[in-house]
Amino acid sequence: MCHKEMELEDPKDLRARFRKFLNLTNERKKMSKTTIRKRIALTATTALFAGMLSIASTPVAQAHSAVGAASNTAMSVGTTAGLNAGTVGGSLFVSVIDNATTSAASAIAADSTAGCGGAITSGKSKGLLYKDSSSGIAQSATVLAGGVLSLYSCVATAVSFQVSAGSLVASGGAAAQSGWEYNSSNTKVWGSNLTAATQVGALWTAPATVGTYTVSLYTGYYTNSSGASVIATAALGATPATLAGNITVSVVAASAGGAFDATNSFCKAVRGSTANPTNNIDDSSVPANGGGYSIDFALRDAYNANLSSAGAIVVNATNGAKVALGTAGATPVAGTASSVVTTGSGTNSTVYVTQATAGAPVTTTVTISYNGTTVCTKTVSIAGAVAALTVPAANIAAQDLSASTGSGAWFAGDTRTGTFYVVATDSAGNRIATPTTLGTYGYVDGSTNTIVTDVAFASDELATSTSSTSPLSATVGTHTCSATAGKSSSVRVKFTLANGTVITSAPFTLECADDAATYTAGFDKASYVSGDVAKLTVSFKDAKGNVANNVSAASALSVISVPGMTLVSATGSATAVLKQGGKFEYTYTVGQTAGKYAAVVDFTGSSTTLATYATVQNPSYSISTGGDSTTNADVLKSIVALIASINKQIQALQKLILKR
Repeated sequence: MCHKEMELEDPKDLRARFRKFLNLTNERKKMSKTTIRKRIALTATTALFAGMLSIASTPVAQAHSAVGAASNTAMSVGTTAGLNAGTVGGSLFVSVIDNATTSAASAIAADSTAGCGGAITSGKSKGLLYKDSSSGIAQSATVLAGGVLSLYSCVATAVSFQVSAGSLVASGGAAAQSGWEYNSSNTKVWGSNLTAATQVGALWTAPATVGTYTVSLYTGYYTNSSGASVIATAALGATPATLAGNITVSVVAASAGGAFDATNSFCKAVRGSTANPTNNIDDSSVPANGGGYSIDFALRDAYNANLSSAGAIVVNATNGAKVALGTAGATPVAGTASSVVTTGSGTNSTVYVTQATAGAPVTTTVTISYNGTTVCTKTVSIAGAVAALTVPAANIAAQDLSASTGSGAWFAGDTRTGTFYVVATDSAGNRIATPTTLGTYGYVDGSTNTIVTDVAFASDELATSTSSTSPLSATVGTHTCSATAGKSSSVRVKFTLANGTVITSAPFTLECADDAATYTAGFDKASYVSGDVAKLTVSFKDAKGNVANNVSAASALSVISVPGMTLVSATGSATAVLKQGGKFEYTYTVGQTAGKYAAVVDFTGSSTTLATYATVQNPSYSISTGGDSTTNADVLKSIVALIASINKQIQALQKLILKR
């Protein structure tokens, strides 16, 4: 085996190499510490600016005043861009005070720049036609070509106004603020870093060319190529990180404002005036006698701005109705004529409509015009005094013997208890609510007899509605019966008005009958085809053969079975009462299985009286499929008959041959 011996290194060389290693290690340590310090400093700086930036990165817009307002939109410290106090803001505002002069004024030229509280009174725009109600990054405005917008905001950070065209005026506004810089085209201006809530502003002159442009407010800091957040300047040409406000501005050659615009205007006819109408939804009910209708309207132009206060407003009403012009939402005052002529803007107005003649119903068409243009037309009705009483025959129930309460199950969709309805109307047929303050109900003396002994009206069952589709537009009456079945055909009811006028109904019939004791059942046809609709009628009579009353429940524990058909109508609850004529009616659809059937109709368990006198009914019926209904038995029967006929003919032929 061969061995290679290792040579030992000289001790001096070894010590030299070790010293070199230590020096390199120390240099790396020094470099590492220096680098760490720099990186920590950069990180801290970046975090600090990022924190400041984050404060300005969530602007919250506040409501903006409309063009022509008495004052510009106020700013508050709680809504400043980048200020860490209260709600973070970032709103961009435009001066909207009515300006009839030839120039614009900066929003901050005469206002304090030390803070953001208080009203902005000096700022004025020129040629501003429209400004929407927002102040964030999705604003819109309309201005005449060459017009000037007075812009302002409140910030506590670095700021820059920037526009897509036109120019930021170099005098007044932002130019008057120390340290502000413009680019060469005056489309951008940068401010210094602001550490306290401060008003800032600029005057923007719109281009002479019609088109759409943007006006923006940026706040916060700019991140340079090294990743550091720095203040944006004109030299850098950079834009701050946060878009705090942005307006899309339409520049037009001429104003489309000043004239009525139906899209932005509202008009509605209502019971009770409401301020500042914002829709065209009318009420449909009819005011009571002596009441009125309010036609509220708010007129605007194409820019959603108020019309001129010098406009001519003319109101006309047909059929002699009286009108008066007032302020929407205020207490109405009745007019004395059918026409009104005045001047105004129609901004928040109302026309109050009343009857032509007290106590007489009226339907009138009201027309409102502004400077000769019809802006609203409404047709309304006002009810008159009670002129007629009607008792609908379809709603009259037969009362139980020795009873006076009626039934809460008698009237469809109405839980009130009684036996008949009374409908009060004016001379035009409008239904009228009849509270006790209007008058009192009763019956005409001599219209009852020994069978129908009394008629009464409870105060909580009077008509409270004027809608013809509501059961509450009828008053419920109840008649009292003696122990004898029968009727009175000359009953009349009356309504005595507070002024003593008495309104009476035509004669009508009220009946008295005992509870159901017997019944019959039958279908509307004897035979049906599959798919037909069948009706089963069950008719009830009392023990003396009179039609049963409509106030005693008759359907409890009833059993109805109809083979081959499907029930499609409601069976009614256990407390259901008989319909008019003492009947229950049920509707079925006819099935597909042909044959002859018998139904089972059993009401004997509904009451002791029915159990004593009634018998189960089994009405029969047949069902066919509607096609060839010939059965095999029918075919066989026909064959047998044919053979018998042939045999008879053969026998006759044989007899004839034998005779020869």
